[in-house]
Amino acid sequence: MAQRGNHNMTLNSELRRPTLLATTLALFIAMALSLSGTSPARADRCDDLAGQLKSQIDGVTVGKTAANVIYLTHPQTKEFTLGCAGRNYANQLYAKADSRKPKPAFLDLVASASAIIFTLPKDDMLRGASRCIKRLGIFYGNDVTMRYRRLDMHCVRTKTDASITVSRGTDQ
Repeated sequence: MAQRGNHNMTLNSELRRPTLLATTLALFIAMALSLSGTSPARADRCDDLAGQLKSQIDGVTVGKTAANVIYLTHPQTKEFTLGCAGRNYANQLYAKADSRKPKPAFLDLVASASAIIFTLPKDDMLRGASRCIKRLGIFYGNDVTMRYRRLDMHCVRTKTDASITVSRGTDQ
């Protein structure tokens, strides 16, 4: 009768050696790549959106990133930010105009940026942004919140400027 135990044991040890060697080699290569700085780059979704805004809208420049907010600049705005996924929203665009009554170029910028960020048609975004800004006044007051195309739009007007915030909630 042949001994079954020794045969299985030597077979298992013969199979373990190549896999152990391959695993060790893969681990060594991964550590060497991470130490040399040539690991594969992974871009953040929000950084990609900021890059798209910069490439598709003339005059937009990307500034610093702090606390999930990317600061942008454009000649039509006083303040311009892109908020990345937070606790209450998926993405958020904030733009502040220079005057109490924003120019059509400002609304066009907000519509273009919103269309890129939320992947909706620019015409719809222009209609929603202008509707929100036009509601500011005697009947609705200087702080208007509305829903448009599953987006939350918040328009505020002070004595010197007006601002609009377009965001999509995390539950949508």
